[in-house]
Amino acid sequence: MKIAIPNPTRFLSTSILLGSLLGWSIKVQQSGHSIGTDPEIAGPNRRGSIVAADSNKLYLPDDLEATVWAEAPMFYNPTNIDVDARGRIWVTEAVNYRNFNNKPETRLDHPEGERVMILEDTNGDGKADQSKVYVQDKDLVSPLGIAVIGNKTIVSAAPNLIIYTDENGDDKPDKKEVFLTGFGGLDHDHSLHALVAGPDGKWYFNTGNAGPHVVKDKAGWTLRAGSIYTGGTPYNTTNKGNMISDDGRIWVGGLALRINPDGTGLKVMGHNFRNNYETALDSYGNLWQNDNDDQVVACRTSWLMEGGNMGYFSQDGTRFWQGDQRPDQDIPTAHWHQEDPGVVPVGDISGAGSPTGMVFYEGDELGAKYRGLLLSCEAGRNVIFSYRPEPQGAGYRMPRTDFISTFPKVDEDYKWNDIREDIRKWFRPSDVAVGTDGALYIADWFDPVVGGHQMKDKKGYGRIYRITPKGKKLKAPVINTDKTAGQILALTNPSTNIRLLGFEKLKAQGDKAVKPVAKLLTASNPFHRARAIWLLSQLGPKGRKEVENLLKSDQVDLRITAFRALKQVQPDVVALARQMVDDPSPAVRREVAIALRDVPFEQCKELLVKLANSYDGTDRFYLEAVGMAADKKEEALYAALKPSIPANPIQWDQKTANLIWRLHPASTADLMKQRALASTLTADARKQAIVALGFIKDPAAAQAMVELTKQGDKSIAKQADYWVDFRRANDWANLLDWEKVMPSKLSKPEQQALAMRQKLMEEYTSAEDKVKLAKEMAVNPEGGKLLVGLAAEKKLPENLKPVISEVIFTNPDQSVRTMAGDYFTRPGGSGNLSMKNITALKGDEAAGLAVFKANCTTCHRHGKQGKDIGPELTKIHQKFDRNGLLDAILNPSAGLAFGYEPWLITTKNGQTYYGFLISDGQDAIVVKDAAGQKHTIATGQVVSRKQYSTSLMPDPSSLGLSEQQLADLVAYLLKGN
Repeated sequence: MKIAIPNPTRFLSTSILLGSLLGWSIKVQQSGHSIGTDPEIAGPNRRGSIVAADSNKLYLPDDLEATVWAEAPMFYNPTNIDVDARGRIWVTEAVNYRNFNNKPETRLDHPEGERVMILEDTNGDGKADQSKVYVQDKDLVSPLGIAVIGNKTIVSAAPNLIIYTDENGDDKPDKKEVFLTGFGGLDHDHSLHALVAGPDGKWYFNTGNAGPHVVKDKAGWTLRAGSIYTGGTPYNTTNKGNMISDDGRIWVGGLALRINPDGTGLKVMGHNFRNNYETALDSYGNLWQNDNDDQVVACRTSWLMEGGNMGYFSQDGTRFWQGDQRPDQDIPTAHWHQEDPGVVPVGDISGAGSPTGMVFYEGDELGAKYRGLLLSCEAGRNVIFSYRPEPQGAGYRMPRTDFISTFPKVDEDYKWNDIREDIRKWFRPSDVAVGTDGALYIADWFDPVVGGHQMKDKKGYGRIYRITPKGKKLKAPVINTDKTAGQILALTNPSTNIRLLGFEKLKAQGDKAVKPVAKLLTASNPFHRARAIWLLSQLGPKGRKEVENLLKSDQVDLRITAFRALKQVQPDVVALARQMVDDPSPAVRREVAIALRDVPFEQCKELLVKLANSYDGTDRFYLEAVGMAADKKEEALYAALKPSIPANPIQWDQKTANLIWRLHPASTADLMKQRALASTLTADARKQAIVALGFIKDPAAAQAMVELTKQGDKSIAKQADYWVDFRRANDWANLLDWEKVMPSKLSKPEQQALAMRQKLMEEYTSAEDKVKLAKEMAVNPEGGKLLVGLAAEKKLPENLKPVISEVIFTNPDQSVRTMAGDYFTRPGGSGNLSMKNITALKGDEAAGLAVFKANCTTCHRHGKQGKDIGPELTKIHQKFDRNGLLDAILNPSAGLAFGYEPWLITTKNGQTYYGFLISDGQDAIVVKDAAGQKHTIATGQVVSRKQYSTSLMPDPSSLGLSEQQLADLVAYLLKGN
């Protein structure tokens, strides 16, 4: 049955003027090259430039050039793009993006649902001249991903992964199938993202941390993954960590996933991301992934170790990273749990931003120096980063360069006061794809802001750039997969999903395809050789034999690829591992370790011991691989290693100490205590022992840590104090009688406030005394919290609210003043602040520093000023322009940073806690208040909990800030540090 869709819309090739849309225009020559300069903005161009608008240049390498290939109204708001075998570009739109936050009556609206568009350059002049609607569907709610594979179009739109099939080739879907469903994150940025075909013929995709994700594949295998994270949209209200999937494992946060094209074999390839936007695979089978942070300092691009924990939440997903941050840890280290055993190294920390689409370029068309380049869109920073990963032990170094940007220097500081609306910041690359012609295609969302579920561009404008070698005309090949030559042409195409067309047709030939495919093993392009390996492994005994021979190749990448390919088709993985366990390359041995993760210990004991013994003592990637191999068999591996380890733990070398730290078997609790107490060891070695002890979930470890708190060495006692206070709220909650071992006590102000609350609620307290008590409590930090709690629980007498309203907004506790706004009426008011008036003022950076110190440092850090409670602001100038930052200050609740939605927790004895919920376990929850203090509350004591959509940050009028002070504050924040 046909799906009802609108008539295809076609547009003629035109040079579209955007004056009617945005007040500026793009100049396009007949050649398609963008030209024009603005002397007010154009500066020295150290990398060459192509001007995309009068005041919006693209800076890119000198030997490349950019053209505007397509733009609105051919499509709107592009979130993701892909390429079909004819070289056409397919686009998912998100016009109805976040209707709960961006009202459709004020902007472009598609009431019949979002669309998938097909764009084509029919005359080969380097510009799209035809646009048509493939499908418009109400089930497409802000779709964030698209893959075109043959006649199937796979669209990612949480909660569904949908396949549209065009059976007769008329560019209209004849069939619609909900391929997978159950993903969290409806209409949410942290949700289901694009699918991409792997070199093994399987499909790879990912989803962000807006769970829970409860997904059943076609064979009945069920994934259950979640975390503490809720919020961001009205629909993301229920989520939890510590969920167990059908493989018996706990997967948390954002996920990288793999599935067979028939819908079976769903497998987690990596987990514990925050919001991994798109997975990029290379032909060796490496997965590359970017991820954004929630502190504007720690976005990253990483190589993903298969099955690896990427470290955003706690390992069970019940705590945000803030709940686990140790006193001496900086934000990037804590944010990605980089000092925890069981976490993959972070990769490249790129700083502030909002990373989006990715691709790995393997073609030759741009030139030899671009082959092997990983490209990562950074919409928050108006740039596409490039990486050329370099092998380093069992992992990779990832040196970064600014590949394409609207700024000559991405991180330079601009004089925003002199440029009222700099649209260079509106370049928001949402995706990058490789065409069948080898050109790069960049989708530009184009908006003044990014993130926080906001959009400011009311017209839905968007564009696609085409990047080609300067002076060279690239042409899309004609791909006919009816014949072997055409199938090989498809397999070797630079466009990722096109390769699967050749792969599937060649695989269907079986042994007949071995000879032509084997010829690729000597191809000049090494990625073509890798693709041949994957395919040969699936072409029967003859093909597998070719791949088995490559286990002895002198090229490490080919040995790795051969091992990975054979692992998927050879049932006896132990026999395969035995062939490679002594390989000189730690990267090959890493793959052996990963392959043994699900193998029972007795079947792989000898191999695990060899792998552990070949650890060099420094390679963190390799150490993590050994730890993964020993998953759920750590105690057995330690027992096997024990005869070769010194009995005295103080005599361990660093290699041994690192191994035991990663394995942390319960039987080593006393040994770790001995190392922690050994004054002859370095401070780092003693600290490592304490950390290892903190990860042992056993009463002996908890007791040992308690004993360390009583040592005379103040440094050791202080560290142990932290771990006891931390672990009694989660992993050790039921291991000891904590009230007996280390009883908690209410402070004197808390006791006094509770006594006042009790008297206030007593029936026989006079009305006059109740008014007096209410006023006294309203100006007291602890009393104010209790009053808010009573109001939230609807237990506060209505007649007391006006009295309390008169004084509570003078409470010295900022969190009390902020909370009170939801329950009490603020007297008077300071009037509305005008963004227009503020932008007309010249800001003074020195005066802005004074404003920041007086009003912001209690929660935010900028350089060396302030505290790490709210989001870090040191690099905020890299993400916001002047207007965007000012809007965030004036309207703090309009775009709450995910994970910074405040909670109000009320306990049985009437205490209230207001702040960020950073841990939500079975036995206790932890709230971090506006002063940075962490409060651990037993779940049995919690009466109610409420999540707020209003920011913990007060609006500037409530702080009494003037328009000039706000102009000064913005000037200070945008100057950088």
